[in-house]
Amino acid sequence: MKHLRQSVLVPLLALGAATAAQAGGPAPAPAEPVVVAPAPAPVLSTDWTGFYAGLQLGFGQLDASGAATGDGDGVLGGVHAGYNWDFGSYVVGAELSYDASDIKLSGGAPKVDNLARIKLRAGADMGQSLVYGAVGAAWMDLSTPGAGSSDDNGWFLGAGMEHALRENVTLGGEILYHQFDNFSKTGVDYEVLTIQARVSFRF
Repeated sequence: MKHLRQSVLVPLLALGAATAAQAGGPAPAPAEPVVVAPAPAPVLSTDWTGFYAGLQLGFGQLDASGAATGDGDGVLGGVHAGYNWDFGSYVVGAELSYDASDIKLSGGAPKVDNLARIKLRAGADMGQSLVYGAVGAAWMDLSTPGAGSSDDNGWFLGAGMEHALRENVTLGGEILYHQFDNFSKTGVDYEVLTIQARVSFRF
């Protein structure tokens, strides 16, 4: 009977000691929390198709070469209107613009009174922004004190960008280089560089 009690008690005591040791041991470390990365913000898109019109204001520089030389600068500002076609990843459009100006050569003559353009634009649709190149025909009116005014045609090229502030309002900037060769048959070539800020309202 003694041997029977020993054979039963010894395993029970060993099991009890192991259980007590396990219960008094250190608690397992908590699992690390899983951090879920936030979903990327959706890219807002703008449909650039449609009519637009607006205002522009900026700075211009005039350089003369050939039969007469000189340079000068001044401010210019005016209005523009056009139409865009949005084809998804790219946009094309046509625009008319007109600027009144006080750009003049050093010494006061001649002075750029008006500058108008027929513009073709093509660029990349970047959602709320439009980056584009521009090219077209230009018309410039010059006046010289005591000699009256003259005008002639030329060409221009440049680039610009627009950003949609609202569904129907955009803010942008544009830089254009204009060339007028043998202006009004005077033998003088004129180069005009303009940098302007633009605000447009879409319809």
